Amino acid sequence: MNVVQEKVDKLNAILKVQISSEDYQSKVKTTLEKYRKNAKIPGFRPGHVPFGMIKKQYGKSVLAEELNKISNDGLYKFIQDEKLEILGNPIPVENDTFKGDLDNPADFEFSYEIGFSPKFDVPLSSKKSMEYFLVKVDDKLISKQIEDLRKRYGKLESTDEVGETDMVMGLFRELDSNKEPKEGGVEHNSTVSMEFLSDKKAIKSLKGKKVDDSIILDPSTVSRDSKDMASMLGIEESELDGLSKLFKFTINDIKRMEMAELNEDLFNKLFPAGDVKSESELKDKVASDLTNMFKEDSNRLFTQSIYEYLMDKTKISMPESFLKRWIKLSNEKPIDDDTLDKEFDGYLKSMKWQLIQGKIFKDNDIQISNEEVMDFTKSLLVSNYAQYGMPAPDDKELTETAMKLLKDKEQVNGIYDRLTEKKLSDYFQKNVPMKEKHLSYDDFVKKASGKKK
Repeated sequence: MNVVQEKVDKLNAILKVQISSEDYQSKVKTTLEKYRKNAKIPGFRPGHVPFGMIKKQYGKSVLAEELNKISNDGLYKFIQDEKLEILGNPIPVENDTFKGDLDNPADFEFSYEIGFSPKFDVPLSSKKSMEYFLVKVDDKLISKQIEDLRKRYGKLESTDEVGETDMVMGLFRELDSNKEPKEGGVEHNSTVSMEFLSDKKAIKSLKGKKVDDSIILDPSTVSRDSKDMASMLGIEESELDGLSKLFKFTINDIKRMEMAELNEDLFNKLFPAGDVKSESELKDKVASDLTNMFKEDSNRLFTQSIYEYLMDKTKISMPESFLKRWIKLSNEKPIDDDTLDKEFDGYLKSMKWQLIQGKIFKDNDIQISNEEVMDFTKSLLVSNYAQYGMPAPDDKELTETAMKLLKDKEQVNGIYDRLTEKKLSDYFQKNVPMKEKHLSYDDFVKKASGKKK
């Protein structure tokens, strides 16, 4: 058996697998002998069926199967021995039948297309700095965080008059066009949070009102969206169609959050370790916690900006015609040309990033060991337990759970993707010069969400 490479261009080549009769004859004969031993044909004892009869009945299919195996083994051995870097897998040359005759077997030749992985440089340099966005942890942000903490440990107290941040509890009653209670209309007790209202007219109509006061109120002006409005009125979202905008809202109670005092009792609740004993220490601790909290987001934004830069600046040519044929042949479900054309740019973008990522890993000898995969999986499990307020089990149980998880192919792929992203992020932070840029919290959130200022 011999494999010959014929270059088409820098990105494409043909591999011709040449198979002689010596490569397959004995293997085909051995397989047919096994068939002969196990064949049950009327008129013949088991194992005594004439070889010629077996060969006539099964010879061609056995030969085809053996030729396919020899061809595939030869292809991948050649690719490995020659250290060819290819995309996808070899595919049969289009509209090209193999050379040879299955009815009169002698020499055979099979031709396959391959697409080479392109050569390129990753445009990262110690001279090229990238913006590293940080949240400006200023007095305003610290005060807001402390206020939220005081609210969390505060108490709701009834008050006489609706203020800007109060919770207003009352009865919504649907009205007819004459502003009278609608027969069979919606009636439901609900709560309006003044703090989150944006409609100025609704805010003005509620502010200053007292218990037992009633106002005409459109529920849509005190809800976030249709789902929230349906919940507020105690109905299904589908029932909103045709619903009157006229509602009478009668106030039953007004609750105001009395924030927790900044004292030792609150400090101990917030930080049981006892490392905060004064308001100034609380501010320092909150500032430190906020900085650490935003660190992961800063790292993610940094990695994202490098990704966008590399995708834009890295010049890579792809064997596109080959890739389209390979996708069609390897796809589990049939895919038509129109669908492929629509999705192909996204596929190329994904493959381009995989190539860039792979080159960074290879050039810098970045590897992922089995031990790292296990440790990373266990850390994810610990985070999941913490998210639900549960203590993590001992290491033995954690390891067993991780091992079960790693038997699921889909889970494994997801874990490898996340670990790969972490390794890449760590590499960027250590090797790409950072140009720090502090943003206000609001601008940072906009930046993180992809919104423009």
